[in-house]
Formats: sequence, structure tokens, C-alpha cells
Amino acid sequence: MKAVQVVGYHDKLQLNEIPDPQITGPLDVIVKIGGAGVCRTDLHILEGQWAEKSGVALPYTIGHENAGWVHAVGDAVTNVAVGDTVILHPLITCGLCRACRDGDDVHCENSDFPGIDTDGGYAEYLKTTARSVVAIDESLQPADVAALADAGLTAYHAAAKVARMTRPGDTCVVIGAGGLGHIGIQVLEAISGVTIVVVDRNPEAVELAVEVGAHHGIVADGTHVDRVLELTDGKGAEAVLDFVGEGGATAEGIAMLRRAGNYFVVGYGENIDVPTIDVISTEINFIGNLVGSYNDLTELMTLAAQGKVTLHTTKYPLDDFQQAIDDLDAGRVRGRAILIP
Repeated sequence: MKAVQVVGYHDKLQLNEIPDPQITGPLDVIVKIGGAGVCRTDLHILEGQWAEKSGVALPYTIGHENAGWVHAVGDAVTNVAVGDTVILHPLITCGLCRACRDGDDVHCENSDFPGIDTDGGYAEYLKTTARSVVAIDESLQPADVAALADAGLTAYHAAAKVARMTRPGDTCVVIGAGGLGHIGIQVLEAISGVTIVVVDRNPEAVELAVEVGAHHGIVADGTHVDRVLELTDGKGAEAVLDFVGEGGATAEGIAMLRRAGNYFVVGYGENIDVPTIDVISTEINFIGNLVGSYNDLTELMTLAAQGKVTLHTTKYPLDDFQQAIDDLDAGRVRGRAILIP
């Protein structure tokens, strides 16, 4: 089969012919890929940022946002059948550790992460397990929802925390309305009662944010912190959901946060620099967000089937993987880029 592989860090991806994956265990599932999301994490992989953490041997197939159709199953698989349309939870989990038994499978102690530390979905087929496949509604096409497997799941996981920790009428500032942000906005609109204020440097991203459910869109032009404070009577927002996490976004986000507010960190790249006395005296909280659970993904796909979360995509044939990578790196992708074998 064709597969796009990392052959060296600080080097371009390469399209190779490799053997098709095979069923070797009773819970194995092989999926024919219908869409694979192109994520900024893929750029970080190529830059070598994940090399030490993942310990993966090169070459290997990249791609951790995947959806498609069940191609083959092990003899103990009962939750899906050949031909079913599925989206894949990004982790292959054990089901036996304390985290898995608690439903917190994103922190599985024995997980594999296709596309990060084992072969992923920039390919014609991907091997996973029954624990990772979510059957989706027949109205949904793999290429339309693939990036919900990670970008959407991460956005849902964080937005669901916001919904649980706020009240109707509270304000949530969303920093960044790009690939993750535009999903998080839709989730907040669907499951919470907050007033959604979006801040982004890109006027087109702000326009998209308002189209998909934001109540206020603000272009980050140097006055945006003051404008958020004006909207909140000078008190700041009860929640800040930061999909950027670099370029000064965290300092600005903290300035938009009210006393006893919660700062939800999703994007990464810089340090949070705040005096501990300010954390204590205002009782603000910093909350990290990593992907999401299998149950989170199931709930997100319910919203997608209901038409409440729509992924904005730019689609590329698998052979055009380099163009997709270049477009993402240059900021030319609106929403999410999807590779289609």
C-alpha cells in the first residue's frame, strides 16, 4: 500500500510502498482510510520535537486523525463489522490499567499512539483495535469528520470542561479560531450557556467564528484585551479557552480573566509567566487539556450527526501530501486539511 512516512527529522515526508497491515490478534481492526487529518503536531514531528518523547524508529507512517471503513477484524471483535464507517480514537489503549478502568483512557499507562509512536493514517490502511473504533452515523463521511478524531476531540474535551465549570450567562473568551478553535466554538454553543467571545489575529478566522456560533468576534489588534474587559464590565471573563498558547497569547489571556476564573490551556509553545501571589490573591486556575476520552469522541460524533458541529476542511489527494503540509505551515488552510487516499 501507499504510505506517507517520516524518513528523517528536518527532512521532507516521503511516499513509500509498504506492506499492508495484517490481523494478528483477536481484537485487531484494520481500517481502510477515507480521510486523514493534517495537524500542526505533524509539523512539530518533522521538526523533531516529538523524537525523544515518542522514541519511534524511522521510517514510520505519520497521521493521527483518521476515519474510514472497517476492512478486516479479529475473531473477538463484536462492536464493529466489515464495511462499517468509523472514526478512530487516536490512542490504542489496554483497557486494564487504572486510567482505562476509570474511563480516562487518554492517560492509559500502556497506550500506543498511531502517527506519533507507531504507524498512522497517511496511508491506505491502518491497524488499530476494537477499543479505538467508533461507529459513526451513515450521514457522515470519513473525509468530512477525520480531523474530529484529534483536533475535534481535543476541542470537545476542553469545551466540555468549560461547560461543566460555568453557568449560563458567564463569558468564555476563546483565543484562536483556527482548526481547533472553530470546533470548540461550535461545541460551546451546543452544550453550554456561555457568551462566546472570540479573539484572533486573522480577520477571516474571526468572521468564521461568528458564522459558526461566536457571539462576539474581536480581531487581535492591540486593543483586544481592553475590548474584552469592556464587554465584561471591567471584570474579565469567567473562562478563557486558549487554543494558541504562544506568541504572547497567555499573558493577554490572563489579563482577560476575572477573579476566580479558569484558564483552559490547549495550544502550547510558551511558558505561563504569572506571579504566584497573583494566582493566590485572585484564585485563578490553570487547567491543561490533552486530547479526550473514547466517550468524549462518541459524544462529539453525536453532535456531528445532529449537525451541531461541522468541520471546515480543505481536501487533498494522498499524493499531494507535501502541498497540504506546506499550506498548513504557511497558514493557507481554513479549518482543517484532510488527505484522502
